[in-house]
Amino acid sequence: MQVVSVERGDSPIVLGQPHGGTFVPDDIAARFNDTGRALADTDWHIKRLYEGILDDATVVQSHVHRYVIDANRDPEGVSLYPGQNTTTLVPLTDFDGQSIWQDGQEPSVDEIDQRRQAYHAPYHAALAEELQRVRDRHGVAILFDCHSIRSRIPYLFEGTLPDMNIGTDGGATCSLKIESISKKLADSSPYSTVLNGRFRGGWTTRHYGRPAEGIHAIQMELAQSTYLTTEAAPWSYDTAKADRLRRWLRDILNAIQDTALELTP
Repeated sequence: MQVVSVERGDSPIVLGQPHGGTFVPDDIAARFNDTGRALADTDWHIKRLYEGILDDATVVQSHVHRYVIDANRDPEGVSLYPGQNTTTLVPLTDFDGQSIWQDGQEPSVDEIDQRRQAYHAPYHAALAEELQRVRDRHGVAILFDCHSIRSRIPYLFEGTLPDMNIGTDGGATCSLKIESISKKLADSSPYSTVLNGRFRGGWTTRHYGRPAEGIHAIQMELAQSTYLTTEAAPWSYDTAKADRLRRWLRDILNAIQDTALELTP
């Protein structure tokens, strides 16, 4: 099974997609309970949503499901959001706080380390290589980390999540120009928007975002209600909804690309 795939482009933008994969090795799947086997916390259809949305963008996609190991978590297991409910490097629960493992089948420390080396490390090796390649070519690289999530998850946040959740870790992970143009265009869209709200940017955004070194990172966490028929199984892609959303994502990505070229030394 291919752990990670890379589609190389010539744009300064790299699209990271750590949570769209649904591959679970058979020996791990056999230890899931019914909740775990549902794979409900997938970033459903994220690859399709962004497909062809920006000419020549590089795409780095993990094919491994986040229940096997979460490619957007600190490999050392440090929490992204201390004091708030969240899931871990290898989750024990789903986003609703329900166990995903059969009793006594939770992974050991040694197994977590094996999964880190087998699945987490290859994704980030590929992502780091592409960011370096793009920066070498353009003098600057922009990581746009693509995510989606159900809009109502009481275990993780109160109320209904805004449609577009932009994360830059308080402006630390990218140029202010990139942050501001993204927020400005999102605000002009028909979608509700927040900057550095509940989702401030995951480990990937925070790890790679080094503006002073020419690598910028920004996360877009989309409410799945913006492009799915319903936020429940079978998690059907709604073409009409998605096409409406893609128009705005295209505008945001093109504006970021134009801004990136202005940042080139």
